[in-house]
Amino acid sequence: MIRLVALMHVRFPLSLRNVEDLLFERGIDICHETVRMWWNRFGPMFAGEVHRKRIGHTRDFRHRRWHLDEMYMKLNGEMVYLWRAVDHKGEVLESYVTKSHDKAAAITFMKRALKRHGPPETITTDGLRSYRAAMNELGNAERQEIGRWANNRVENSHLPFRRREQAMLRLRQMKTLQKFASVHANVHNHFSLERHLTDRRTYKERRSAALAEWQILAS
Repeated sequence: MIRLVALMHVRFPLSLRNVEDLLFERGIDICHETVRMWWNRFGPMFAGEVHRKRIGHTRDFRHRRWHLDEMYMKLNGEMVYLWRAVDHKGEVLESYVTKSHDKAAAITFMKRALKRHGPPETITTDGLRSYRAAMNELGNAERQEIGRWANNRVENSHLPFRRREQAMLRLRQMKTLQKFASVHANVHNHFSLERHLTDRRTYKERRSAALAEWQILAS
């Protein structure tokens, strides 16, 4: 039950009350606050298992192209920034929330990503000066690429999280935003099956395999 609730709330653009109503139609009567408590407590645990499993099967990150970008979000009327690193296939590698988007914030974000995944071959960014300053500080300036359409990969990857943000009627704390962004990234990566690149039969096989693996990891 907890596994299903966490999956419904994190993977799909459903609010806490949407999940409550859908479960009620199945004969399961729980409060939306129970949904909140379960994803908040068990969501990071499930996401951590998914992340460890994927890391064990990933290729060498040093030969990947990274795309970096930041999202503008509001918490209680205050502007914050969600930094995101995405690889060449659209998998979210790192999510990090800060109150500013200056050089110091960019350095912290990039250090987190490099520590977890190692240096990539190429890093694509937009024209934000903080990226250039941070890469000069970290010695990665020669890896940076800037192009008008080169960063569409990460721009498109923002959309699923934007839909989740709207369904949740925005978030109110940086800690909650950081936690949900990390959990959402790992769950999204697990069920991101490149549907537009495969035929229907292959997609169904991959979807079944991903769901079966999720049930094992979250059991």
